[in-house]
Amino acid sequence: MIEIPVLRLGKTYHAAEQIELRHHATGVPIARVHQANSGLVARDVQRMRERSTILESFRVPDLVKIAKRAGELFMKGTLPCGDQSQTFDDYIASLSATTGSPISYCRTNAGKIFRIFDDMETILAGLTRGMAYDVLDRGYAQQDGRMLSYFREGRVFGAVLPSNSPGVHSLWIPAICLKAPIALKPGREEPWTPLRVIEAYAAAGIPREAMSFFPTDHGGAAELLRQVDRSMLFGDAKTTAPWKNDPRVELHGPGYSKIVLGDDEADNWPKHLDLIASSIAANGGRSCINASGVWTPRHAREIAAALAERFAKVQALPVDNPKAEIAAFANPAVAEAISAGIDAGLREPGAIDLTLAARGGASRLVKLGSVAYLLPTIVLIDPPASANGVAAAGVAPVAGGVAATGGVAASVGGSAPAAAFASDGTSARERYASHPLADREFLFPFASVIECPTSEMPAAVGSTLVLTALTRDRDFAARLMAAGNIDRLNIGPIPTFQLSWDQPHEGNLFEHLYRQRAFQISDAA
Repeated sequence: MIEIPVLRLGKTYHAAEQIELRHHATGVPIARVHQANSGLVARDVQRMRERSTILESFRVPDLVKIAKRAGELFMKGTLPCGDQSQTFDDYIASLSATTGSPISYCRTNAGKIFRIFDDMETILAGLTRGMAYDVLDRGYAQQDGRMLSYFREGRVFGAVLPSNSPGVHSLWIPAICLKAPIALKPGREEPWTPLRVIEAYAAAGIPREAMSFFPTDHGGAAELLRQVDRSMLFGDAKTTAPWKNDPRVELHGPGYSKIVLGDDEADNWPKHLDLIASSIAANGGRSCINASGVWTPRHAREIAAALAERFAKVQALPVDNPKAEIAAFANPAVAEAISAGIDAGLREPGAIDLTLAARGGASRLVKLGSVAYLLPTIVLIDPPASANGVAAAGVAPVAGGVAATGGVAASVGGSAPAAAFASDGTSARERYASHPLADREFLFPFASVIECPTSEMPAAVGSTLVLTALTRDRDFAARLMAAGNIDRLNIGPIPTFQLSWDQPHEGNLFEHLYRQRAFQISDAA
């Protein structure tokens, strides 16, 4: 069994309190993970702040080279893992064993992490929008004839990490190349990826003192967020809610990502079915960038039925089966609670589970031995007829294809209204997404399919991390671009999970860590 200690400024520390990680299916002990208490976290973050200039002696081009070397070590090297050494294949096996993710998905996510390391120059150019490295190395530089200066507010950067998808670790990896020491709290079942990243960086030349690793409980995680200067927090809505008004904490909660079809493409839905299905199911449906909603002005029932027929073929398979498409829940109670919650929502009028019929009535909850699986679920949201009546009565087309609703118009190139109101005071959101299952996200492939006029979609879809719009309608695209509730927008046949890493994703790490300052320097200085 692997012994995984705390890393206090890079040095191993064996704590009195430990937790045991077991294989999700067999129950065989895999690792003993030492736990940092909140007092230790607070003291160590203060020590890191006192040494927060440790990476300042490195030039950014040199850090980029170190990152590239770290990527090679991450993918191919044998690296320390607690009291043992770990090959890449060992890492994948351990990752799958404790998280229940299919081995094929673990390898795919490792490839995403390698790409961040290997293409760090492009990543930094995207985050800084091509700013000269001199600004970070010297603090200022002339660029395009103008003086530009930034300083690092994030003296110590922290991250409270999840267990659901290793790919998310790509979001914090550039912090080292932005010269910020890191303090990481790993997910309970997933210490493997952040620890391997730290060891890869260290082997490539980053001082170990710049990196801390704090497996800890909820109290320790909260203390880390309080103590560091800037941080990322991954978690569900309940976990992220207490920090939503703290600008020091960048939240990565549910994504509620969506596919929408324009009026020009709704009749062509069959040719988009592969893209829609992959957006829902890629990576086992466990990522915030998986589509959990499909919105269309027509053919909602046909689209939902076609998706249901396709997903009804997905089986619960062991994680080492190359055909495995969904992850196992090591704690069956979690899967049971999710399934029961969906069933409760289906008892509310206005929603139908079409995958249930496509599977011949077989339950979405499958138990195999000591683990459970949730089979993909497609729910058709069928709002009461009054909703369509309200929409028809409350919406009138105006010039340029922009809908005016109750006297409020979303002007092309301007800011879309937060909600479009009908004459009876109801919003587009209330008319089309009021059902409990209309806008939900779960840790397995789940999506609701909703029929809604494109004139109402920008307001009705609500908060959305990634939205793929299948359309060539420039007016519709412009209204989506004007919608402040959409964080990342894809126009055209681009899966929701296909990110462009040279662009910020759910926040900009550079802007999170650095602040621009006014700066002048005389010729005599």
